[in-house]
Amino acid sequence: MSSHAPASVATEDHHPGAGEYIRIAVVLSAITAAEVGIYYLGLPHQVLTTILIVLSAVKFSIVVMWYMHLRFDNRLFTGMFLSGLGMATFTIVVFIALFHGLVQL
Repeated sequence: MSSHAPASVATEDHHPGAGEYIRIAVVLSAITAAEVGIYYLGLPHQVLTTILIVLSAVKFSIVVMWYMHLRFDNRLFTGMFLSGLGMATFTIVVFIALFHGLVQL
């Protein structure tokens, strides 16, 4: 019997403690507050959209890595999540460009 846990299963010694979860929640709250504040700055629509998409991607990554424990799993799972995020971001950017007349077909 192997003394190592499978790479896809997080072990108890890798789980963050309550303090770390609180720090992560504070970071997520700060990013959310920044998003709300940025909305009220009156930035041009293209700049506002870009900033909010980037901040949303950062929050998504933090939630996936910490709260879903992906940080402690096999790197293959991280790659799968990040490739999905990349494809979704690409699709959203293409649709925004297409529907706002930035791209001509």
